[in-house]
Amino acid sequence: MTHEAPETAGEPEVDVADQVAAAVLAVPGVHALHPGAFGEIATYLPGRRVAGVRVADERCEVHVVLQYPAPLAATTDAVRAAVRAVVPGPVDVTVGDVVDPAAP
Repeated sequence: MTHEAPETAGEPEVDVADQVAAAVLAVPGVHALHPGAFGEIATYLPGRRVAGVRVADERCEVHVVLQYPAPLAATTDAVRAAVRAVVPGPVDVTVGDVVDPAAP
């Protein structure tokens, strides 16, 4: 399922996966999107991919890296809500890693 915005002069297409990625990255406690162990979690677009986001007809899958000490349940709930504002339907959220910004 791709919902593409019309391309304007010099601007790249914006896909629903890009919108999902932006919404997820705006959630406090999310450090980054996670591509999966082998880079398999992605939406493939012409000439590029959106790692960490897989959008299908009936559901959306998002893999994230959280920033310690973000609370796991509350942050994944916020991610789910942010994604549902972009695409309807079930949202699967997987935490692929947690980073501690204070760690060396």
